[in-house]
Amino acid sequence: MSTSLRGRDAECAVLDQQLRRVRTGESGVQVLRGEAGVGKSVLLEYVAEQASGFRVARAAGVESEMELAFAGLHQLCAPLLDGVDGLPGPQRDALRVAFGLRSGEPPDRFLVALAVLSLLAETAEAEPLVCLIDDAQWLDHASAQTLAFVARRLLAERIAMVFAVRAPLEVSELAGLPELTVEGLGDADARRLLASAVPGRLDERVRDRILAETRGNPLALLELPRGMTPAELAGGFGLPNARPLTSRLQQTFSSRVQALPEDTRRLLLIAAAEPVGDVALLWRVAERLGLGGDAGGPAEAAGLLELGVRARFRHPLVRAAAYWAATPDERRDVHRALAAATDPRTDPDRRAWHLAQAASGPDAAVADELERSADRAQARGGVAAAAAFLERAADLTPDPVRRGERALAAAQAKLEAGAPEAADTLLANAALAPLDDLQRARLQRLRAQIAFVLRRGSDATPLLLAAARRLAPLDAALARETCLEALGAAIFSGHLDDAAGVREVVRTAPAASPPRPHDLLLDGLAVRVTEGFAAGVAPLRVALAAFREEDAADSNRWLWLACRVAADLFDEATWDVLARRGVRLAREAGALSVLPIAATYMAGVYMHDAQFEAASTLMEEASAITQATGTAALIHPEAVLAAQRGDEARATALIEVIREDATERGQGMALSMVGYAQAVLLNGLGRYEEARVAAEQACAHGELALFTLVLVELVEAAVRTDRPEVAATALARLSERMQADQTDWALGVEARSRALVSTGPAADALYTEAIERLGRGHVAQHLARAQLVYGEWLRRESRRIDAREQLRAAHDTFSRIGAEAFAERARRELVATGETLRGRAPATRDALTPQEAQIARMARDGLTNPEIGAQLFISPRTVEYHLRKVFLKLDVASRKELARAV
Repeated sequence: MSTSLRGRDAECAVLDQQLRRVRTGESGVQVLRGEAGVGKSVLLEYVAEQASGFRVARAAGVESEMELAFAGLHQLCAPLLDGVDGLPGPQRDALRVAFGLRSGEPPDRFLVALAVLSLLAETAEAEPLVCLIDDAQWLDHASAQTLAFVARRLLAERIAMVFAVRAPLEVSELAGLPELTVEGLGDADARRLLASAVPGRLDERVRDRILAETRGNPLALLELPRGMTPAELAGGFGLPNARPLTSRLQQTFSSRVQALPEDTRRLLLIAAAEPVGDVALLWRVAERLGLGGDAGGPAEAAGLLELGVRARFRHPLVRAAAYWAATPDERRDVHRALAAATDPRTDPDRRAWHLAQAASGPDAAVADELERSADRAQARGGVAAAAAFLERAADLTPDPVRRGERALAAAQAKLEAGAPEAADTLLANAALAPLDDLQRARLQRLRAQIAFVLRRGSDATPLLLAAARRLAPLDAALARETCLEALGAAIFSGHLDDAAGVREVVRTAPAASPPRPHDLLLDGLAVRVTEGFAAGVAPLRVALAAFREEDAADSNRWLWLACRVAADLFDEATWDVLARRGVRLAREAGALSVLPIAATYMAGVYMHDAQFEAASTLMEEASAITQATGTAALIHPEAVLAAQRGDEARATALIEVIREDATERGQGMALSMVGYAQAVLLNGLGRYEEARVAAEQACAHGELALFTLVLVELVEAAVRTDRPEVAATALARLSERMQADQTDWALGVEARSRALVSTGPAADALYTEAIERLGRGHVAQHLARAQLVYGEWLRRESRRIDAREQLRAAHDTFSRIGAEAFAERARRELVATGETLRGRAPATRDALTPQEAQIARMARDGLTNPEIGAQLFISPRTVEYHLRKVFLKLDVASRKELARAV
């Protein structure tokens, strides 16, 4: 093993195992984490050397390019783009737009991620592929997010991905991936490495101190002695002080850079300021600055720079040392020369960025160039890059009016890029500029949106509504959208203290003609919050009908709110249609930022219809996507599903996590939903007193937040604990809503609840009505609950034969779907009637994982592997991997046989 890999047997063994897995048809992902100089880059080189028969793709994060969207990704994928024509059309177009190879609408960044996954998978079909990503902590956000997404979706592709991350810096996108911490060398190996770097005499005390201070860091062991005189090495005079290791290393490299000839230092500065490593560009700039062709020799001889196909520094700290050792004037001169040597037609954005770094003060022309670059970045979906260009453009704009406009636009872009704190800072700068009334109103709206993004609590609603009122006479469409955002925030929190403000916005800012679906949704919600739930039902039904008729991707923004309204109106048919459309549009567009929300609402439809496995599959997919994309997990429905299944341990754990977070943020809707989940769990387990307390607490978070079905649980728990006054109050609140809704689902659950507080023939008739109404829709879970309580009542009425019929139907449904607590409740009642129960054969759900079941259903329905992969954001090879397992588990040999097995 070479000197550079001394003491790295364990790390090399892990990486060798990754390559072996890839050679056998599996994927491998590894994150190498360690301090600067510890040997991460050397280990990446080891992987490249061992990858015989592999295609090797490389990328490296560059600190100065962190704001340039997809810069790191382009490094990795550029050599592979000859395969882009073979991608599905939407993926191909998204990738080309993202890389600036064609113009088009800004692509969803996760469609770009899916395109990269497909491109890498297709490349790996021809030969195994290893992707090496160095300095991942300096990747631009879009590239880091994309590569992390790809890493999490790999399974059966012949691809290895190895990331190197400098500690203690964090890369949140890579959290949860397999990680290997690269530590300093052991004492014996460190001694041998130090001895190899110091051929002369080394005082023992000096040696021991170097070993202690470097803590086995190989680069430090090799580099620090080079900056010491023979006397220092022999006697210990002038040893490095206790600065952090990275600082000491950078100072060592700075000293070595300063010792080079002036022309060589300037060449190093050019290479440091031009992070792509374009050697041709490097020499064009060197020629402009009067540097000779031999300027690079001393740097190469000193082992600081390699000038081959690309310019490569020995270590990122050398780049940093070369750049910051120069004076500000020297750095500006080099950036100015780089801008002059960069083709404005093929790379206008990098040219504009260099011009910005060259500017020593306000410069209107450069600011204009940066604004144009921001427009191009926005068109590529590079919101973070657009924000960076606009922020610098604002700094360089001499005109205070234009400076305010650009700062406001930069704040908007920062918020869209997921940087609300940075957006808030930019708004503070924009507020100092002479903005007009509309711009002031937009600034107020942005502040309110930032508050909602940061906290999603009760404080966002009044801020958004105040912004909407200010916008109303200035921009009606924007005012209405802001008012709808305020109402959405109010539903999250459960409270709206200014209904008059909503009425004022709707009156002052008329809807477009003809009104769009979200205009009708705003009008309906305005009636609801100002005149009450019953008054809002009719206009909200009109809004839902408009959403059902408009099958357009741009309506996806408000589909979540439309689904929530459909659920409140107990309109399961519309909820089903809108949720399915949301999932379909998100899949077609590759919109992974939207898909988890759409999948969650679709899972809700499945839960109410007792399709727990389908609901679980969607929840698992939503969870995988939020993990891959680094967005907030949506675990509320997971708590409800666990409660419906009677899984006390999981449900309780989820409920506590959600309750703690929701209480801190003032999220009434979440508190109402988890209270419902807890009441369902406890009613299923027959712990009715605890269920009553949980349900009462869930009902205390405001009418807007109220998850109406919790009233159904409260009625049942109150009846079982002999609290008739509590049951009557809950039933009155429930009836007010159900009578306004007038759907079979609504009237069915009301009849069931009213039957619980009734006696004799009246109760019998109400139970019968509930079962008839609930049997007409796709709400099988609620039908089974009605059959259960009817059977329990019949048994107490000593009508055992009739009771068995209802209890048997309920028990069969609960057993089939895995609602174990309710199934046990039905079983006990059946046994009490004298019924003898047979065991249940294992169902398909017990054999297949949720993802396998989903793939099996898609294959059964005739979708090809590429079509399934595109919908589930996995590669066709991974689909094939899962199908092989499905065939084995179900004992089938073809897709045709899946029809009978699934």
